Amino acid sequence: MSLQSELQHRVASALRAAGIEESLAVVTTAADTRFGDYQTNAAMVAAKALKKNPREVAASILSHLKVEDLCKAPTVAGAGFINFTVLDTALSDAVNEVARDERLGVETVPKPKTIIIDFSSPNVAKPMHVGHIRSTILGDSLSRIARHLGHRVITDNHIGDWGTQFGKVIYGWKHFLDKDALEQAPIAELVRLYREVNALEETDPAIKETVRHELVKLQQGDVENLEIWKQAVALSWKEFERLYGLLGVSFDERLGESFYNDALGPLVERLLAEKIAVVSEGAVCIFFPGSPELEEKPCLIRKSDGGFLYATTDLATLEYREARWKPDAVWYVTGAPQQLHFEQVFASARRMGVTTDLRHIAFGSILGEDRKMMKTRSGENVELGGLLAEAIERALAVVAEKNPDLPKAGQEEVARIIGLGAVKYADLMQHRLTDYVFSWEKMLSFQGNTAPYLQNAYVRIRSIFRKATAEGISTESAPVTISDPAERALALQFLQFGEILHTVLEDQRPNLLCLYLYELADRFHRFYEACPILKSEGSVRSSRLALAGVTAEVLKTGLSLLGIGVPERM
Repeated sequence: MSLQSELQHRVASALRAAGIEESLAVVTTAADTRFGDYQTNAAMVAAKALKKNPREVAASILSHLKVEDLCKAPTVAGAGFINFTVLDTALSDAVNEVARDERLGVETVPKPKTIIIDFSSPNVAKPMHVGHIRSTILGDSLSRIARHLGHRVITDNHIGDWGTQFGKVIYGWKHFLDKDALEQAPIAELVRLYREVNALEETDPAIKETVRHELVKLQQGDVENLEIWKQAVALSWKEFERLYGLLGVSFDERLGESFYNDALGPLVERLLAEKIAVVSEGAVCIFFPGSPELEEKPCLIRKSDGGFLYATTDLATLEYREARWKPDAVWYVTGAPQQLHFEQVFASARRMGVTTDLRHIAFGSILGEDRKMMKTRSGENVELGGLLAEAIERALAVVAEKNPDLPKAGQEEVARIIGLGAVKYADLMQHRLTDYVFSWEKMLSFQGNTAPYLQNAYVRIRSIFRKATAEGISTESAPVTISDPAERALALQFLQFGEILHTVLEDQRPNLLCLYLYELADRFHRFYEACPILKSEGSVRSSRLALAGVTAEVLKTGLSLLGIGVPERM
C-alpha cells in the first residue's frame, strides 16, 4: 500500500470512529507544499452535510486519527483542510519499499475488467495521415496503462476496408494499373487510380455508371473483383504494419468493416421485427423518444436505397464483440467530431439491451503553425509515414551535433527513439480534447515539457552510474535515507507513481502521466544540482545513488506506458 493510500486508510478509520461517512476519506497531494505533503478536505465536506463548523469537525477527526508513525502532528488550515507532513523516517521507509518493488509501488486493480479499445482505424487504399496520429498514440498508451493496472485489454483496429471507393479502385486497377508503380509504392498507386477514376467520373457519366457496377459486382461476390479487393487490402495492411512496427503499436484484433457486412441485413430486419427500429420516409431509423439530446436526431441504419451506414456496422460490430469477448467496457478512440454518431450508436445499443460500459474517448485536432488543420502546401493531408521519417531525420541532426563520436548506427538508433518519442509525447501531453499546434521546434527541444527533456533526465542518471562504475564506486542497491529538502521533494514525487496511473485511467487522460513525469524529471534535476552524488561519501552517496536509480526506473517505466523508449546515451 502506498504512503498516500495508507494515509487515506487511516483517515477513513478516523471518520468511522467519529461517526462520519468514511467514503469522504480522500487524501490528495497538497496544493501548497508550505502547509504539508498531503491533505484531505473530508472535514469540510462532512461539515456541510452535518451543518457544523468545519474546523470543529476537523478537530473531531483528528482526535481519532492515529498517524504518529507516519507524520508530524496534522494541522488544520483555512476553512478546514487537514494537512499532513510526512516524517523523514517514514518517507525513507516508503522509498525503500518502492525500490524493492518490481512494480514501483503500482498496485493492480482489485477487480480487473475486460476492456476492448478500438483505435487507429485507417482506410484501405489510402495512406495513413496526420489525422491517425492521435487515435493511434492515445489508444496505444491507454492500452498499455490499463494492462499494467491488471485489466484484460483487447486492442481492435477496425479498418475501413469496405465502401464506395472500391468501385473506383477496381475500375482503375483494370484499366490504368502501373504494375511497377504498384510494386514500388502500392498505396501511392492505389491513390493515383482512385483519383484518376474520380476525375473521369466528373466528365463521363458512362464511366460513373460502370464504376458503380464494379462496386455492385464486388458486393455480390464477383471472383475477379474480390481478388482485386483482397490484393488492395493486403498491400494496404503491409504498409500499415510497417508504420505500426515503427511506432511499436500492435493489435489483438484487426477485423475490418467487410467482416461484418453479411450481418447488416439480418440485424436491420431483426430490429424492425422487435420494433426497436421503424421505417421512416423509406429509411430505417431508431428513434429515442424522451431523450432531449437525441429526440430529433434518430440513428439511421438503412438508407431508402437499401444502403447501410457506419452506425449499422458499429452495432453489428458491438454484437460480435459482446458474443466473442463479453467485455465490461468498449472504448472508441476517435475524434471529437464523431460525438453525435457515438451518442446515437450507444443509445441504440441500450435499446437493444446492451449494458456494457460504452465510451467515446474523444480528442481534438492537430493544427499547423497557421492554427488551421494541418495540411501540406498542396492542401493534402500530411502522410504519417513522411512525418515520422522527418521526426527521425530532425532528431538525427541534433544527435549527430551533440554526439559526433557516436557511431552512425548508434546515432540512428538514438534518433529513432528521440524522434518518435517527441511526436508521441507532444500529442499525449495535451489534454486529449484540446486542439494543438504541431511544432517541430517545441517537441524536439531538450528544455521544457518534452520527451527529449525526460529522456535526457534518464540518460543523465545512467551516466552517473557508468561514471561510478568507472571510478570503482559500488552501485549495489542501498537503503535510502531522506534528509535534504531536495531529496524529500524527489522522493515524494516518485511515490505518487502508484497513484497517478489509476487517476489517468479514470478519465482516460495520459496527459496527467506526462505532467507527472515532467515534474519528476524537474525535481530530479533540482536534486542533482542541490545534492552532490558521486562527490558525497559513504552512506550518503549510496543513498543518493539509490534515490537516483529508482527515479530512473520510474521515468523509464512511465515513458514505456506512453509507448516511448529511452536511450542509454544521447
